[in-house]
Amino acid sequence: MSAPTRRLTTAQALVRFLSAQYTERDGVRRRLIAGTWGIFGHGNVAGVGQALLEAGEEVMPFHQGRNEQSMVHAAVGYARQLNRLSAQAVTTSIGPGATNLVTGAALATINRLPVLLLPGDYFASHAPDPLLQQLEHPVEADVSVNDTLRPVSRYFDRITRPEALIPSALQAMRVLADPAETGAVTLALPQDVQAEAYDWPEEFFAERVWYVRRPAPDPVELAAAVEAIRSAERPLIVAGGGVHHSEAEQALKAFVEATGIPVASTQAGKGSLRHDHPADLGGIGHTGTAVSDELARTADLVIGVGTRYTDFTTASGTLFQNPDVRFLNLNITAFDAHKLAARTLVCDARSGLEKLAEGLAGHRVSEAYEAGYRAGKERWDEVVEAAYRAGDDSAVPTQTQVLGALDAAVGDDDVVINAAGSLPGDLHKLWRSRSPRQYHLEYGYSCMGYEIPAGIGVQQAAPGTPVWALVGDGTYLMMPTEIVTAVQEGLPVNIVLIQNHGYASIGGLSEETGGERFGTAYRFRAADGTFTGAPLPVDLAANAASLGMDVLRAKTVRELREALAAARASDRPTCVYVETDPAPTAPPAEAWWDVPVAETASREAAVEARERYDRHVADRRRHL
Repeated sequence: MSAPTRRLTTAQALVRFLSAQYTERDGVRRRLIAGTWGIFGHGNVAGVGQALLEAGEEVMPFHQGRNEQSMVHAAVGYARQLNRLSAQAVTTSIGPGATNLVTGAALATINRLPVLLLPGDYFASHAPDPLLQQLEHPVEADVSVNDTLRPVSRYFDRITRPEALIPSALQAMRVLADPAETGAVTLALPQDVQAEAYDWPEEFFAERVWYVRRPAPDPVELAAAVEAIRSAERPLIVAGGGVHHSEAEQALKAFVEATGIPVASTQAGKGSLRHDHPADLGGIGHTGTAVSDELARTADLVIGVGTRYTDFTTASGTLFQNPDVRFLNLNITAFDAHKLAARTLVCDARSGLEKLAEGLAGHRVSEAYEAGYRAGKERWDEVVEAAYRAGDDSAVPTQTQVLGALDAAVGDDDVVINAAGSLPGDLHKLWRSRSPRQYHLEYGYSCMGYEIPAGIGVQQAAPGTPVWALVGDGTYLMMPTEIVTAVQEGLPVNIVLIQNHGYASIGGLSEETGGERFGTAYRFRAADGTFTGAPLPVDLAANAASLGMDVLRAKTVRELREALAAARASDRPTCVYVETDPAPTAPPAEAWWDVPVAETASREAAVEARERYDRHVADRRRHL
């Protein structure tokens, strides 16, 4: 007797399949693909578009986007807010719609966050050839623009026959749900195959649960890790994003309260401990706090928990200066655990911390070490207060005063989102995180334009949660389009739009590296042809209003506080627009970052910058 089948198009079958996929961890079950973002064109309108229409909102919720890259950012924000246990899909047409996915896919994969990409593709039959938007390759006829997604996807397949969808869809779900493998997953869908019917086995559409593992540490690795910690005199934990993804915050808190080992955090790991916990030292590395970086330089054991050790964290290999320093890395991926020639503990962050705590029962760092880092934390808290404090409520606010005003306005569970510019450094040093998901910095790819669409994704994942997207004028001009989506969906995302007339972060970096702020200001050309004239007369607040947002303009610190309070109380998408004093007021960097400087130059600024560079690079170490 033959197994029952259902006749559907490939696109219809895919939508039905996705609607029946779930994740489960710790007894909590969620839809793996909770909705689909889409912009339709000839490559997906009659296939995936028709399938979504036929399935209906209850089967697969649909979200209308304005830019393909933005849709991926929204999906990534959604997945991160839900600790990678639920994701969204993104469908596009062929051609530019598909290639616009590449930046978002890179961001997702670099940050280890799941998103399913469903770009249309050329006819598998090659019946019309070439067709509109087709890239013709003279010697590889099976190449399409979607191949640009291969290096930025954790799994990629082109579905050239309907029945090929079955194994590929299952592999796609496996990768999306696996915390050690997850990232962007691409299923390229030729437009003729999308519309082609097939007799699908009914069991393909059966509910399927993908259990998200919490692998425990290997006993041999665990014993070695316990011994390494017991023998260390100045251990330091570096908390990365894996702490949040594993929901290991309480396990970390219990571990440090039992052992007294302090915690410094990466951009992705900030908030692993509440800011006022006595063991929380704030950010580490180039944008870290003074107390974190001081301890890092003298640590004899660095315990990485769920971190990738980017160059910002290690100060480009110059931060960990103790001649005897060793590394112990607890990570769910062996790839990351082995970095810096570390002892490894390849396991789930929560499971690993709990097992370490058991093995270290009764062990605690010395009173002198604990007293020293607590005193350093108190000194840094005073630095934060000074940066936040406004000397004159009637003055134009500095950027750090903007953060101070926002700090006073938000509640414990508000989410603050940022990705690029000068704000990430200020936030990493100064922001006082009050809950695990309050600090939402995308700094794996540091992608300008991420913040506004990510705010939409966070709102979808956590309805009722106040969300703040912090953007400078440079970032805003890159990608404001999803404001229209927030207005359409009634999602009360708050945008804090800071006007400083150019690329403030890169301007500062340019000055430091001998570039003399070339090409970083938004100004008219001067008589000598350089962009050093008057600021451009753009009105970004008017632009936000034209896209449907409520806009509140703040010219002083007092007005800014009032505007932020009003925005938080509003149930509408609201933009708080503020022009800031461009003078830098954040504490200077406590550690170096390697940006190579011209080895030969005729301009004095570059010559001096190279001298500074040579002094710093001499401190680089390879930890072997």
